[in-house]
Amino acid sequence: METSEAAERFVRVWERAWAAHNVDGLLELYAEDCVHRSMPFREPHRGRAELAAYLRWSFERERVRDVRFSPPLVGRDGLAAAEFRVRAEDTGDGAASALAGCVFVRFDDTGLAVESRDYWHTADGHGDVAGKLFLL
Repeated sequence: METSEAAERFVRVWERAWAAHNVDGLLELYAEDCVHRSMPFREPHRGRAELAAYLRWSFERERVRDVRFSPPLVGRDGLAAAEFRVRAEDTGDGAASALAGCVFVRFDDTGLAVESRDYWHTADGHGDVAGKLFLL
């Protein structure tokens, strides 16, 4: 599969599946032995089982209001990147939050993510992130 096709599928599925907390749908994007880093100084999640546990934990107290991904920027050697923005609320206390970040992904020849890395920041409230999505 071409990297551009894999990357476009990746952001489309992530946008819908994050909003629905569809962990199984997200796992279909990843190779069985994938490595995912959710932040640069955290231990990586190795394999689908660890990634699934991380995603379930992440979604546990989150009620999503809006998820948006930019079109992916595609590079060489199976690499792609995309920006994302999420508005959510904590299911425990109802506190609103905004999340902005980017994901870097390396795909194998079959179009599955073998390595991914996220960088993101959250802020209280549903305020707009300054500027439009950079990659649009």
